[in-house]
Amino acid sequence: MKVNVKNISGEDTGKSVELIDDIYGVEPNDHAVYLDVKQYLANQRQGTHKSKERAEIAGSTRKIKRQKGTGTARAGSIKSPVFRGGGRVFGPRPRDYSFKLNKKLKKLARRTALSYKAKAERVTVLENFNLDAPKTKSFLNILHALSVQQEKSLVVLDNVSANVYLSSRNIPNTKVVTVDKLNTYEIMNANHLILSEGAVEKIESLFNSKATA
Repeated sequence: MKVNVKNISGEDTGKSVELIDDIYGVEPNDHAVYLDVKQYLANQRQGTHKSKERAEIAGSTRKIKRQKGTGTARAGSIKSPVFRGGGRVFGPRPRDYSFKLNKKLKKLARRTALSYKAKAERVTVLENFNLDAPKTKSFLNILHALSVQQEKSLVVLDNVSANVYLSSRNIPNTKVVTVDKLNTYEIMNANHLILSEGAVEKIESLFNSKATA
C-alpha cells in the first residue's frame, strides 16, 4: 500500500512510500503477538520480591508451651507461620521472569502488529526531521499538525535524535523510539504510529521475512 509522506506542518510533500505487504500486510498471527508481549512484560519485572520464611525470622526457638495437655495445637516456635510476626509460608523469592523466544517468532509478531496498524490506517509517514533545540512546544506543534495530539502515539525514527527525544519526554501518551528498539508491545499499545522516511527503510531491512537479524 502507498502512503503519502507529510512534513512537520502536516502537509503533503508530494512524495509517497510503499509499505510492503511482507511487513504491513501479513496474515496476522495473534499467538505470536501474545508471546512477544508476554516476554516484553516479563522482562520488565525486577524479580526482587522477597518475604521472610520461618528460618529467617529473628526470634526465640524456645518451645513456647508444653506438648500435651493444653487443649490446643502443639507449637514448637514463636517463629511458626501460624503466629503473628512469624515467617510466611511459601513466600515469594527472587527469580528471573525472562524466557526465550525465537527470533523468527519475534519478527513475525512485529510484522503482525505493523500490519494491524496499517490495516486500520493508523500509520503516518513523516519526512525526516530534526529539531534545532529540545523544546516541548515544537514537538507539540508537530502532533497538532498531524491531528494526533489527543491519541496515544508512537514516533519511530531511524537514528537517535537527542533534541526530538528530549522535546517529547514530557508529553503524556507520546513516545519516541528508534527502529532497533521497536517492539510489539509498544506498537500494539499505541493508537497511532508515526514513522519517519528513514524508519520505513530501516524497518524493511530488519523486519522483512528474508532478513537474518
